[in-house]
Amino acid sequence: MARLLLPDGERLDDRVAIRRKLGRSGIALAQWPIPDQPAVRQLLSHPVLAHHEHETVLAAVDDRFEHLRREHGYTRRDLVVLHVGVPGVEEALTRCAQVHYHSDDEARYILAGRGYFGFFDRGDRELLLEVVTGDYVHVPAHAEHWFTLGDSPRLKAVRYFVDPASWAPVYTGRSVAAPFSRITSIQETS
Repeated sequence: MARLLLPDGERLDDRVAIRRKLGRSGIALAQWPIPDQPAVRQLLSHPVLAHHEHETVLAAVDDRFEHLRREHGYTRRDLVVLHVGVPGVEEALTRCAQVHYHSDDEARYILAGRGYFGFFDRGDRELLLEVVTGDYVHVPAHAEHWFTLGDSPRLKAVRYFVDPASWAPVYTGRSVAAPFSRITSIQETS
C-alpha cells in the first residue's frame, strides 16, 4: 500500500488522505489488483524478462490499458523492468532521479516491487510517495517530479503513453531535498 512522506517528517498511510494531498497537485493514485494468473505471477517474480515474456505480462493487464485508453487517450504502453541485471539500468535510474517533467502524462501501474516518486505541492514543498505492487500513479503532463528505487532492488511497471515522443524528460535543474535525496525506505526515514 502506498505511503506519503511530508516535508515535516509526517508519514501518511491512509490512502484517502494520500489521494487528497496528491490530488491538490493533480496527481492521482489508485490500487488495482495484480492478475491472478500463476504464469504471470511467476514471470513477475523473475528479475529479468525476455521480450515475449513482456508481451505475456502486458496481455494480462490489457483490460487496464483499454480503460485508460478511453479515459486518457493513451495509445501505447510498455513494460519497464528495473533490476541490477538489466543493461543500462544504472544510467536510467540516474536520469530518473533528477527533477524533470514530461509534456505527456507519466502513468505507471506497478506490477512488482517498490519505488519512490518525489513531487512538489502547490506550496513548493517536496512530497515523497512510496509506490508498491498494485499501485497506479498518474502524474499530469508538466508536473515536476523525480523517481528512484531507493534501497529496493527491483521494479516492474506498465507505462502508458499518449505519444511516446512527448514523454522525453525535460530536466529543471531543481535539487531534491536532503531528507529525500538518499531514500532507503519511508519506514526508515520517518
